Amino acid sequence: MSMTKKKTSKDESLEWAKKAYAKLKESKNIKFRSKLEENIASLLEGLGISYQYESEKLSYTIEHNYTPDFVLPNYTYLEAKGYWAPEDRRKILNVKKSNPQIDLRMVFQAPYNTISKKSKTTYAMWCEKHAIPWTSYHNIPLDWLI
Repeated sequence: MSMTKKKTSKDESLEWAKKAYAKLKESKNIKFRSKLEENIASLLEGLGISYQYESEKLSYTIEHNYTPDFVLPNYTYLEAKGYWAPEDRRKILNVKKSNPQIDLRMVFQAPYNTISKKSKTTYAMWCEKHAIPWTSYHNIPLDWLI
């Protein structure tokens, strides 16, 4: 899908530059992530070019393939998890978002473990928040399997 971007008018460019310069003046102690970024900022400033540093967030998508742990004859997908890492939770959300028609269910070794040491959210609570059916390994409902 191609997107055409409207050319920025001189007034819009000037307004953007004024805002960027004002923001730059406010935050003279910008913490750059690298020496290279710091050098580029110095170059821009030396040339009198206004800029904004890390002022926007742009979304992007990387396509991956997901291989469910178990596919049942009724096309229920079971994903088994002992430890459930943050990247695995993101993956499950993206799989559900990209494939809303699938019946994906989580089977946990310990569903009441928290998602991190600093969180009170358990694996079970996280699934409920995201409308993903879950169970513990010891309590898999028979109707999930047939």
